[in-house]
Amino acid sequence: MTGRIVAGAVSIVAAITIAGCAGRNTPSDDHSNHSAEPVGSANGGAVQRTTLPPSVASAAARVSSTPRRNEWAMIRTGPSDSVAAWIVYPQRTTKAPVVIVIHEIFGLSTWVRGVADQLAADGFIAIAPDLLTMKRGGGDLRTELPADSARKLIATLNRDDVQRYLDAVGKFGTALPTATPKYGVVGYCWGGAASFAHAVHASTLGAAVVYYGTSPPTDQLTSVRAPVLGLYGGNDARVNATIPPADSALKALKRTFEPHIFAGAGHGFLRAQDDSTGGSNPAMRQANAAATREAWPLTVAWFRKHLGA
Repeated sequence: MTGRIVAGAVSIVAAITIAGCAGRNTPSDDHSNHSAEPVGSANGGAVQRTTLPPSVASAAARVSSTPRRNEWAMIRTGPSDSVAAWIVYPQRTTKAPVVIVIHEIFGLSTWVRGVADQLAADGFIAIAPDLLTMKRGGGDLRTELPADSARKLIATLNRDDVQRYLDAVGKFGTALPTATPKYGVVGYCWGGAASFAHAVHASTLGAAVVYYGTSPPTDQLTSVRAPVLGLYGGNDARVNATIPPADSALKALKRTFEPHIFAGAGHGFLRAQDDSTGGSNPAMRQANAAATREAWPLTVAWFRKHLGA
């Protein structure tokens, strides 16, 4: 990790105290049945794959051993607020598109940083903002929050603030000297819903990818311009019930929405690719792994197609 100052942002060097801001009306995805804990041993025999993001069990090893340049930064999001962000740069000689990685209800975790590292391995500048920065009340912003604490804090986020933060991160990312002018978003669970909502909000967004996040109400979809890729577990009825209305509405609007449902996979399959979110069910474990192997190449291809690479 570097400690240098990056354009438009101040690096995190130690504990930073930031005043909180009031908020409400966060997306309704609470994912209370979604485990934040690694399933199985932390060593677990998890294989370090460089073509797929890590599972939650292997994320720490991936992040600590990455050969890619990375840094923490503070990104100003308004006159009196900022968000901390983890940035990973690809190993390439040409400029790269930016992808914002929107965390789950558990906040900016080591696993999300591992996903960002894989996006950089695939050629993108990956920026993973901590959207709970203004709620944390200070301390070392590089420290992962306990899952229960993150859940409680995220319930107090204002959805307009979330979109404002993402706007600022996108502006910051595309202004980096090594970046192209286009950015995309990818989100997981709560972040998946926020990713779809950003497609509603941001007219200049280049592309969105939604991992098992609920779709916005159909009356909000008229403003969607960016192509949206949806990736869902077949064993996730609550989230999947929101797919058909969005699909029908976006088709009628002649917008691009491409949903994929992976049979037998559970909610949170990408982080739980080594096991199931519900225990040691062998069939779901295999389905989660199979869904990951299908979903990630679709993600990379989507961004390459719509953002360039």
